[in-house]
Amino acid sequence: MPNRTPVVRHAHVGTPHPLYSLLEPRALLEMALLPSSTPLLMQAPRGDGHPVLLLPGFMADEKSLVALKLFLQRKGYDVHTWGLGRNLGFRSKHASALPQKIRYLHHVTGRKVSLVGWSLGGVFALYGAENTLECVRSIITLGSPVSVDPGGSQSPPAIKALYRLVSHRLGPAAHVMQPRAKTLRERRRLAIPTSCLYSLSDGVVPPQEATIDGDPALHENIRVPGSHIGLGFNGIVLAIVADRLAQPEGAWRPFRPQGLLERVWRLTVGAPRPSEPSPAT
Repeated sequence: MPNRTPVVRHAHVGTPHPLYSLLEPRALLEMALLPSSTPLLMQAPRGDGHPVLLLPGFMADEKSLVALKLFLQRKGYDVHTWGLGRNLGFRSKHASALPQKIRYLHHVTGRKVSLVGWSLGGVFALYGAENTLECVRSIITLGSPVSVDPGGSQSPPAIKALYRLVSHRLGPAAHVMQPRAKTLRERRRLAIPTSCLYSLSDGVVPPQEATIDGDPALHENIRVPGSHIGLGFNGIVLAIVADRLAQPEGAWRPFRPQGLLERVWRLTVGAPRPSEPSPAT
């Protein structure tokens, strides 16, 4: 029988532990170790060629997505990046350009588009999907602040200060989409298959903000190991992204790893057996 246990956010843990934030440079080690994940990535399922749009995190640009892009291209996907330069927060140009990009890819390929957003890019993915529901096949977020509480973000003070500094320097145009983004984070439940990947040792976005409440037939939270900055170069993350993108259109199922991915995933995160109700542990 299908699991009908509601999908719930991770328990509130407050701001990420300062040690995790200080250890974010370990992302360099995760990048260096990516080649060691070759056996795992080789076993990842091939795609059906549908278009995938990658969205970078705050202060990052398309270059940060190179590992994801190359890997997914080799798996047979039609991979695109957003084409809007460095992600400096919500700006007026995103209000029309992002939905237009999604509609364009849907039009030229004749297929629905999957959205993969890293960090703030995941919030952009939700915004783009809300405005193009008929064009979107699935959403995958990587350490994205998709469930910020009304009291405000629990990210480290330095991260919030940097965001305010950059946004204020950009002027009013930086804030045009902020109210809509807040509404999206409070709603959290688009009727689109959505997988939220999060790490308990993320030094930037706490787990309660990177996970969602939702319907188990459409939504899920998947715990992964690693840093925030290294998510896009993390072999386990890449393998899970490939697994999620390979779900047949109209026949999406929650994450149930098999083979080498199952063994590695359980070993690294101490995950419950896939038959247990919630992967958000």
